[in-house]
Amino acid sequence: MSLQSVQSDGEDTDVSAIKQVMSQELSITWSREKAPDWNAFTDTFLPGAALFPAARPVKTQTLGQFIERMKRLQDEGKLESFEVTPLGCDVRVFGNVAVAFAACQMLENGSDINREINATVLVRENGIWRIAAQAWDIETSIHPLPTDLAR
Repeated sequence: MSLQSVQSDGEDTDVSAIKQVMSQELSITWSREKAPDWNAFTDTFLPGAALFPAARPVKTQTLGQFIERMKRLQDEGKLESFEVTPLGCDVRVFGNVAVAFAACQMLENGSDINREINATVLVRENGIWRIAAQAWDIETSIHPLPTDLAR
């Protein structure tokens, strides 16, 4: 699925388009029978987008580095299957910039469940919203997902 050009005729249209981008970005899945669609995933990002995984100390990753790590985990058999389910998304838009907080649940290797929040900065260029930067953190008992995003 490719990104669609969006006419900005109102904030509702922008929010819907951004939620579509977030849903597409969060829908990366694979199994032994189905390969991940890295092209569709990459399509949601601007070239040079910065990623900030949950691990500390903070280390910036490029999209390429993130994908290579995920491929390596898959190739090594450490992550044979990966399924992401979007839970909720809150979007704020101002002109050609937006911020989205998206919650998702990840099922790894068919049994390990984790939930996280992605904080995402998006920009619109030529009617298309893309991700410029993204940081995420994993849910813990001390930091549960906000109830309005954990639908």
